[in-house]
Amino acid sequence: MTKVEVNADNQTLGRLASRVAILLRGKDKPSYKPDKLPDVQVVVKNLAQAKFTGNKFSDKTYYRYSGYHSGIRARKLSELWATRPNYVFRAMVYRMLPKNKTRDKVIKNLKFE
Repeated sequence: MTKVEVNADNQTLGRLASRVAILLRGKDKPSYKPDKLPDVQVVVKNLAQAKFTGNKFSDKTYYRYSGYHSGIRARKLSELWATRPNYVFRAMVYRMLPKNKTRDKVIKNLKFE
């Protein structure tokens, strides 16, 4: 398995997430096939030093719905980033992957240090 290390220090998170999504799918290799899973493991370092652009850090809201009446919960990006930056970044990359059976398998190759 090929291991690719990405340094997130002072990089914009959206651009970094799209780059990681491309690496996870193996689209940077000439042997890319959409139906084959690549043997690539991406390790993201220094995620806490990454930066946000604009007012997203204070304005963006993440919603969860439990399925019950009035079961919607909202949390600001700043609150989530303070406690769980890996969760936020994994969710960003997960939403950039294709919506098919391979998405759950591919996201398992994303690691953090």
